[in-house]
Amino acid sequence: MNRTVLVILSNRLDRLAKPRFLEIKCNDQGDILAERKLRAAPKSPVYDEIWENDEGRKDLETCHNFKRKFGHKLQKKKA
Repeated sequence: MNRTVLVILSNRLDRLAKPRFLEIKCNDQGDILAERKLRAAPKSPVYDEIWENDEGRKDLETCHNFKRKFGHKLQKKKA
């Protein structure tokens, strides 16, 4: 089963810097199938998981640690 994950790349030291948003499609083993940069923050809750990296990194390849955000406003509600 494939999951859709929203990755938020922010900078905790410079709160005025705009966060970057990435949409990732991955399978249950964690293999990334597709990656897409988003121009702005999403408006509707369509993501299975939300991950955040607040180290000020610019892309996914340079990130090492992610925090999973539970109960985020952009996460789908489970039925």
